[in-house]
Amino acid sequence: MGAIEGKPGLEQVAAAAEGVAPKTRGLPPVHLWNPPNVGEIDIVIRKDGSWVHEGGVIGREALVRLFSTILRKDPDGTFLVTPHEKLRVTVEDAPFVAIRVDRDGDGLRFSTNVGDEVVAGPEHPIRVATDAAGEPRPYVLVRGGLEALITRPVFYELVEQAHVRGAEFGVVSDGAWFPIGPAEAQEP
Repeated sequence: MGAIEGKPGLEQVAAAAEGVAPKTRGLPPVHLWNPPNVGEIDIVIRKDGSWVHEGGVIGREALVRLFSTILRKDPDGTFLVTPHEKLRVTVEDAPFVAIRVDRDGDGLRFSTNVGDEVVAGPEHPIRVATDAAGEPRPYVLVRGGLEALITRPVFYELVEQAHVRGAEFGVVSDGAWFPIGPAEAQEP
């Protein structure tokens, strides 16, 4: 990997992102870009969904949303990508946080902290991992390998809608079954 000359700042990355942001609702085609300049930027996406640059929280919600549109997960890490540069960022858990879920017909529509909305289903599966303390860590796939951690209140909403199927406790969305825990753990 080559290194970018100088240390990229938020303003340069924001200007590049604004230059490639679609004028209509949608996302730039980051999956098609293979820029020649590869480096790093001191951005950390924390477990709580906050974005930190050089130790300070990025407080401009519009800037975080803009950066989230050029985020890409590759086998070797997570990057902010434009046609001209690719900058590695650090992600503590998942880059997004699912802050709301609504029943939308036969689907569960999740809203994230950066404005994405997805309906859980075959293209956007829900998975539940277990942390070191044995607590569930639920996620929903948003796009391109990027997941949203489902917040505890939203997970409780899923549990309220769940039912038992065989040895699993789970939910159905868009015709797909998603286990969220063992059935015996849900019995009184």
